[in-house]
Formats: sequence, structure tokens, C-alpha cells
Amino acid sequence: MIRKAKLNDIKEIQRLIKLYAPRGGILPRSLSELYDHLRDFFVFIRDRQVVGICALHICWEDLAEVRSLAVQEEDQNKGIGAKLVRACLKESKKLGVRRVFALTYEPEFFERLGFKKVDKAVLPHKIWTDCLKCVKFPDCDEIAVLKELG
Repeated sequence: MIRKAKLNDIKEIQRLIKLYAPRGGILPRSLSELYDHLRDFFVFIRDRQVVGICALHICWEDLAEVRSLAVQEEDQNKGIGAKLVRACLKESKKLGVRRVFALTYEPEFFERLGFKKVDKAVLPHKIWTDCLKCVKFPDCDEIAVLKELG
């Protein structure tokens, strides 16, 4: 089941982020940041446990980012990540967002969901926000993908 995150999900969201952030797959997030951005998050619940997370962060009037996508290792390759991204895309449409992007090491995953690879230069606002906190900045090796919404 996918639903919007609730306050009592924060510790589980942080657990998944802490699992993948040291590997460089997603950016670390402090507990304070998670509370600040709670409403960005969707969670995938199975047996009353958070097994997947994904956030939709509004960046600009026509641009949003899918970020912090993580699924427990034992639950990967079961379509959970795709369902979480689709939930973010559905919310994007409801909000009137025209373009959604992600920075990823797995562009093929996003391409299966209709995203296309783009040059990071088309994402100027992103470069000056979260990217500045990344240990890889300015030598980012992630691939930018973008989906135009109808």
C-alpha cells in the first residue's frame, strides 16, 4: 500500500535513507530535514512496516524532483520503486507541475517510466540547492533524467 508519510513514519524513513546514503545512492537527510519535508514523502507499507520511500520536492513553478527513492534490499525488483515514482508523478499532475526530474545512477529504471536523459545544465535551480551539500559537488557523476507531463 502506498500512502503519504505520517509523523510516525519518520524513523523508518530515516532508517532507509541511512542504509543507502553512505553508498552514495541518495543524499543523507537529517531528522530535522525529514520533519521539514514530511509532506514530500510517500511510503510503501507492507505488514505495517515501511519498506519503500520516495519524495516529490517542488523546486520551481514548473519543476519538481523525485528524490530519496529507496526500497529495502529484500523488497527490490518487485515494482515497489516504480509504484512510488508513479505516485509522485500523479501528485505532480494534480499540483500542475509540468516537468519532473531525478538525478540517478539508474537511468534505465526511470526511462522505463517515461523519463529521458538530459544534460544537468537544464536544471539550474537544482545545482544551487541540494547539490551544494553533496560530497561529489561539483564533480557529480549522476545522470539527470526528466519527464514532461501532459
